[in-house]
This record gives sequence, structure tokens and C-alpha cells, in this order.
Amino acid sequence: MTTEKAFPGGPSPVSDQGTSASPPESRAPAPPSWAWRRGALILAGAAQLITISALTSADPLAVTWSSLLLAIAPAPLAAAAAFLPARLARPAAAICVVVLVAGIVGGILHTGLFFLPALVVLAVGTVKLWQEPT
Repeated sequence: MTTEKAFPGGPSPVSDQGTSASPPESRAPAPPSWAWRRGALILAGAAQLITISALTSADPLAVTWSSLLLAIAPAPLAAAAAFLPARLARPAAAICVVVLVAGIVGGILHTGLFFLPALVVLAVGTVKLWQEPT
């Protein structure tokens, strides 16, 4: 049995169970690369927090170009690669891969290896992103 209930957007038929009688809105599914890019964002953010903690700890990490690069750049670039439209996410993802490789090579003895999982996941996401149609 359906009853009419008033909503701010106007009346909508609602059944007794609280479900709407109208069909749900159809949204476009997320592209296959989005899950990979989102995963890279989470991993890069976690590794970036580890690097920042190492720079501000009681026995701080040496402030070098690689440690500063890994403390500043990965998470914002990975966020750009994850959430910008595809035409802007492609160069952002490529730049983020280059930044991660440079930072890992420069900081291999300290915190660089923490970024390796983010690099692998972002590389897969970047390849999938470049294969998607525009």
C-alpha cells in the first residue's frame, strides 16, 4: 500500500516500508581506474604522514630535497589524479608518478620505500586512466 507524504521537494509516493515508488536515479559508473587512483591517494597520504613525522621527530630525518619532496607533494598530486576530470587527471597522475620515483630514489635509505606501494598502485591506475576513452 502506498501513501502520499510531503517532502521539501514536493510530494512523492512512498510505500509503508519507506522506500520510494519512483525508480532510483541512474548515475554513470566510476571508471575502472578510479579505484586505483583513490587507493594511491590513501597510500600516498599515509606515507606522506610518516615522512612528516620522521622530519619532526625527536631524532629528525635530514632535511634534503627528497625528504621535502616526499613530505609536500605526493598526496596533493594523487588527489588531483583521483578527483580531477580525466583530461586533467592524466597529466597529474603522470607528474605524481615522476615525483614518487624521484622521491623514492632520493630517499631510498630513509622513508622512500614507504611510497613504493603508492607508486605501484598509482602506476596501474595511470595506465588504466590512459586507456580509458575520453
